[in-house]
Amino acid sequence: MAKNDFSAEAAENYEQKCLCVLVLDVSGSMLGTPINELNKGLKDFYEEISSDATTSQRLEVSLITFSHIVKTLQEPALVENFSMPTLTASGSTALANAVNQAIDMVAARKQWYKDTNQNYYRPWIILMTDGEPNEDQDISTLAQRIQDDTKNKRYAFLPIGVEGANMKILNQIKGNIPPMKLQGTKFGSFFKWLSASMGTVVSAEEGQTVDLTKGADDWMAAFTI
Repeated sequence: MAKNDFSAEAAENYEQKCLCVLVLDVSGSMLGTPINELNKGLKDFYEEISSDATTSQRLEVSLITFSHIVKTLQEPALVENFSMPTLTASGSTALANAVNQAIDMVAARKQWYKDTNQNYYRPWIILMTDGEPNEDQDISTLAQRIQDDTKNKRYAFLPIGVEGANMKILNQIKGNIPPMKLQGTKFGSFFKWLSASMGTVVSAEEGQTVDLTKGADDWMAAFTI
């Protein structure tokens, strides 16, 4: 199947869908404790969304990793249709390429929802990085794309800075939600918040303002889906 070509895929159910694309830095600076804690957090996230009947039928997860290259490890899928992979770290930081790939995937998946007559919530793109983007990464163009897209409510974009991240870059590319600085390697706490938040989103009515600040009330405001 060509990249982002979902035309041969049939809808499994007609629950309203929410796509969450995780864009994860697996560059060499994530070696050791950071990548181990990230893997643990991802597995906890998987277990949390699997255990909720509504979330498991509405939330589609995609996984994109980046070092010096960008890989789509998991195409959009309900939790019952994939297993969370174990990540390894090496290489440099092709951040802009990875986020652009996620944005393209979101656009293609939304079109597939429309083509298969499935309602959907605004998708989420979650970026987690601890590094400085490679010099060849076009951050300015990416920043403008994200600002335009989030202004037009095409998706919600949440940048997360792991210990050592260049928060100036994340502030530059922010959309409708300010970037968050992860404390140490508390990936588990973040993914616990994320699974709870996605459960709130997929249980809400269209246009309803949902408060996702529980567990993150120092950096996130109420969000309208």
